[in-house]
Amino acid sequence: MINQISCNGKEIILIGTAHVSRQSAKLVEDTIHEQTPDTVCVELCGTRLASLKDADRWRNMDIVKVIKEKKALLLFINLLLASFQKKMADKFDIKPGQEMINAIKAAEEINALIVPSDREIQITLSRVWRGMGLWEKLKLVFSLIFSFGASDDIEEEDIEKMKQEDILQTLLADVKKTHPIIEKSLINERDQFLAEKIRSAPGKKIVAVVGAAHAPGIKRYLAGNEKIDLDELNKIPPSGKAGKILKWAIPAAIFLLFAAGFLMEGKNAGTDMVWIWIAANGIFAGIGAILALAHPLTIISSIIAAPLTSLNPMIAAGWVSGLVEAFSRKPKVKDLEAIPEDIVSIKGFWRNNVTRILLVVIFTNLGSTIGTMTAVPLMLKLIN
Repeated sequence: MINQISCNGKEIILIGTAHVSRQSAKLVEDTIHEQTPDTVCVELCGTRLASLKDADRWRNMDIVKVIKEKKALLLFINLLLASFQKKMADKFDIKPGQEMINAIKAAEEINALIVPSDREIQITLSRVWRGMGLWEKLKLVFSLIFSFGASDDIEEEDIEKMKQEDILQTLLADVKKTHPIIEKSLINERDQFLAEKIRSAPGKKIVAVVGAAHAPGIKRYLAGNEKIDLDELNKIPPSGKAGKILKWAIPAAIFLLFAAGFLMEGKNAGTDMVWIWIAANGIFAGIGAILALAHPLTIISSIIAAPLTSLNPMIAAGWVSGLVEAFSRKPKVKDLEAIPEDIVSIKGFWRNNVTRILLVVIFTNLGSTIGTMTAVPLMLKLIN
């Protein structure tokens, strides 16, 4: 999987790797030592490069800030991906991303410049997320969760087959068939991003270490020799107009439904509708918090908050319950340090105080959504 490419007067040695393969890791190290390039480009964003170099990175996580910035779900997806890769790596006795670790080490040994060439993972996930509707988002989350145990059935010979796919592609094999945005953002856009970063990297001789799924696309874009706008690829698309309208239209419609109940059917029917709304949202949000094994105060807060937050487009029940959980069971340093090990098992996600907070946010929001979908038909029946 080594490709020799000439581009803009530079010699580029492009290595396509499997992200969990001893052979790939050794190939990378040997190639860099043999070629002694000026620059080594790696399929890592700046954040992931820093993570590989800093084993204590989890200590710096501020879970409260993650919730307030509405990034809990993105962090959860990121952890699921890391879990999938780590489970396979543990199974075959190799560190996740060992080929990237070897590339960095070999580059340092020959004093080559190291260039992180991938797009920030949060931007990639955000672009995927913004390109999906509600149903597609739910399918994405459940596909990731149900794929959690997929690595248990993978044999060592399957690792070589995975050279043809990105790790995230493997996890989303079923979903991506019906959602082109996944293929576009995860592979095609990153092919362009990686190609431009490699092409513009300093030095006359460059070794680029990328996942094998990206190698064909990178070769194509390098051969095209067209300038790629990285700023455009880094933009996070704004929320769609339909989403913005629905965010306000649904609460407005619920209030109109309450008004119709009182005006058309009288005080008793209107009051019953209010209680149906409170009960459905509160009960299902509470069930969500219970499924996440939340603190009793968190469960109570989700039951109280859900009927109100469902009518407020600016806040979600999960954000409230997540913050309550964070303060009720404040994560300790040992929880942050244990994240890499705990995310390997389903039980670990519930055991660790940090990942449990993420589960609380997600399950409470999901419960509140189910509550809304349950309440509306019951309320309409009272009017009919």
